Order: sequence, then C-alpha cells, then structure tokens
Amino acid sequence: MKKLMCIVAMLIAVSNLTRGDDAPKTKKAEEAKKPVYDEKANAKELIDSALVAAKRENRRVLIQWGGNWCSWCLLLHERFKSDKDLAKTLRYEYDVVYIDSKNAELMKKYGVDQNEGVPYLTILDGDGKVLINQSTVPFETKVDGKNGHDPKKLQEFLLAQKAPTLKADSVLEAALAEANKSDRRVFLHFGAPWCGWCLKLDAWLARYDIAKVFGKDYVDVKIDMDRMTGAKEVLAKFNASGSGGIPWFVILDAKGKPMATSDGPKGNIGFPATEEEIVHFLKMLDASKRLLTDSDIDLLKNSLAPQKKTPTDK
Repeated sequence: MKKLMCIVAMLIAVSNLTRGDDAPKTKKAEEAKKPVYDEKANAKELIDSALVAAKRENRRVLIQWGGNWCSWCLLLHERFKSDKDLAKTLRYEYDVVYIDSKNAELMKKYGVDQNEGVPYLTILDGDGKVLINQSTVPFETKVDGKNGHDPKKLQEFLLAQKAPTLKADSVLEAALAEANKSDRRVFLHFGAPWCGWCLKLDAWLARYDIAKVFGKDYVDVKIDMDRMTGAKEVLAKFNASGSGGIPWFVILDAKGKPMATSDGPKGNIGFPATEEEIVHFLKMLDASKRLLTDSDIDLLKNSLAPQKKTPTDK
C-alpha cells in the first residue's frame, strides 16, 4: 500500500510540473525549500565520502533511499530532524546520506529489496560492509489520522547498529605505537560532536592537502569526550585542571611526553582562528617538527585564515 501511495504521489508531482499555472510557485519559495534528495548528485561519491568520515570517526553510514516525490520519505526526514533524541544519535553515531531511488544499480549492489519501496534504510560500517537493510514499514504510525514514524522504534534501531564504543587510553596507545614505528610525533586533540570549533579542527585536519603535509611529522588522533570511555582520565594526564574548554590539544613525542600544548599566553587557543592563536599554533609546530619544510609551514599557515571569535568560542 505504501509503495502504491508513493507512486501515486510521484505521478501527481509530475502532473503538477506540467500544468504550469494550475500549481503556481514563486521562485523564492522554491529556493527556500531545498530538496532532501539531490537527484543530480553522484550517489557513489556521496557514499564514498561518508565512508571516509565514518571510518575516521568510528561511526556508521546511514543511507536513506527515497525521493522528493515520496511523502513517507519526507516524513521520515522530518522525524529525524525534529526529534531531539534521534537528531543527537544521528549527529553522534552516523554519517547520513540521502540517495535518490533512481540509482537502482547502486541499491542492488547494497542488497536493497526494491520491492519493499521507499523510504528504505541501509547501514554500513566504516569499511563499506552492509550491516543491515531495513524497510521502514515497521516504524510507521498513524496518530489522529496523520502518517508518521515511531521515534522510539527508530531510536532502538539506530542504537542497536551503532559502532562499538572505543576506550580512550587504547586509542592513544595505538597512536603512540604508530608514532614510534614511523618516527613521528602524536597530535592529540580532544573534542565532542556538539562542539563547533572541534568539528572545524577535525575538518581542517582531514583536508587532503593538510593531512598530506601534517602527516609527515604527526600521527593525528582524536579523543572524543562524549563517545569514548575514559576520555576525561586521558585528558587529565595532560591537562590536570581540565580548564580552557575544547578543542584542546597537545603534541607528544613517541613515548608520550608532552612537547607543546594549545595553552597560549591567554589560555587555550582552541581551533587557531585569530592571528594570535595562529602564531601560537605555529610555535607548537616549530618546537616539535622534524621533516616539515618552510613551504609546508607556509601552506599550513595560509590555510588558517584569521577570523573573529566570541568570548566563549574556542
């Protein structure tokens, strides 16, 4: 029944597009409502990009198959956005991609039963392995005559498939072992999914041009304060007071001895965004680098454009 309803909705949508004045829409209204599913996107590239991020952050990839013509697909998207618990779980544990169901071959590749209609969910681990394919029919509800999805059932489903929780001390131990093996330092930074400047630092470190240069001297490792067990204890080893907020970072030698920290003249610099913070960050690199050249340092410096911060920003 749901599949039939979605097909009917698609036919109605196509009909409206061809009727012109029968379904008038202003240009402003069209621009204000960005489609959930980008029909022109390269679906494979979207999934591949999500897999890279998921593997780096110990998350899963959630593929939502569907289409902008499907009312149930849009209802599911709205439920995921409006329910605070679901939104948090997705932000913490998943890299979400919306793939238009016209990508039939890709759906087939991931073992999706296309006879079950859309929306449909596929969860992948960081290596791209399918953990589960799930029709959304079991999550559907109807309250006071309105269609929707049960947030409790969706939450149970998502939590059951999330990546195993990592131990912060084990993550650091592995990074130190890699640094010792490759004769490098460890760039240890502490962050959390809700922290905007932490995410900015993560994104900067993940940039291909930055990672290629930064990786000459440093093993990049993040301790997630909310998603790893023992994170506070690891932070306390290097920042006993725990003051200064996050992101906070320290450069360690291969034996785990601190060489420089993000505590500048005025406290923790966080993501280096102001001129003063960038200067301190470059001093940290100068005190610990071995293979980075002057041109490498210039590249890193030029990628950090000075910007304003509010008093509470890090």
